[in-house]
Amino acid sequence: MGAIAKINVDHLLGKEVGTATILKELARGGMAIVFIAYQRTLKRQIALKILPKKLLTPKTAQRFQSEAESAAILSHPNIIPVYEVGETDDFLFFTMQLVQGKSLGRIIEMVRKNLLPSRRTLPLEEAVRIITEILDALYYAHGEDIIHRDIKPDNILVEKHTQRPLITDFGVAKVLRGEDERMPMIQGTPVYMPPEQILGREVDARSDIYAVGTMLFKMLSPELPFPPYSSKTDLLKQKVRRKDGIFLKRPSEMNPYADEAIDRIVFKATAYRKEDRYEDCRQFKQDLETYAQSN
Repeated sequence: MGAIAKINVDHLLGKEVGTATILKELARGGMAIVFIAYQRTLKRQIALKILPKKLLTPKTAQRFQSEAESAAILSHPNIIPVYEVGETDDFLFFTMQLVQGKSLGRIIEMVRKNLLPSRRTLPLEEAVRIITEILDALYYAHGEDIIHRDIKPDNILVEKHTQRPLITDFGVAKVLRGEDERMPMIQGTPVYMPPEQILGREVDARSDIYAVGTMLFKMLSPELPFPPYSSKTDLLKQKVRRKDGIFLKRPSEMNPYADEAIDRIVFKATAYRKEDRYEDCRQFKQDLETYAQSN
């Protein structure tokens, strides 16, 4: 996290920001700090995310603004809503729903540490349910001309009591309705990036579909069956070179509860060429629903 880890924010506790009062620090990311805050107008706890101006660059400012604006456009049960956007003398900020729960990435990490090898993957039914809800949210976002471009388990929060997954972090989202060429196209997380995104080519809904398909595979396997790679750059190069697909094994070879039907769904979603993937998230979701009904 670099510079963000060294910033002392103790002086912000109790400070009023917009309609909220900062209560305590919750987490730090690559460029921002998230607090639990109290929204005085509606008498509820919320999350407040800040980007200190001392770390401000054109790139970080644009990403932060993109995250707030993209999420603010959207209203869906599986997308974290943004309430307020603004800035102070010291930082940019926005407030959003506070989710009581864990990231899907953390859940997968915990499951993989199970003492029993047979329980080191998420139950198939649960994985399909979570992915189906995410696809519904992405289908809606795509209909609003927003491509997320960084779908991964760490950007999915799962509510503790309802087990509802919520998509967060629209920091590298692309808004198709306007000219959004201010940021480089090659942004995202290597494991989940499709070849066209790595190559800096045009992305669309099928680019998010690739990431969701990869995420589904991760939920169903003890580890993703990539060929050996020495660095993130090496993985990106292999993803571009291996036009027959990056995975060396099928889900059914790594999970006794998976079968050829789920293999076909995962490999269709993660096909090298966009044209060979699902046309949209609705088709992907329908295939998963049909699969769930038949099992």
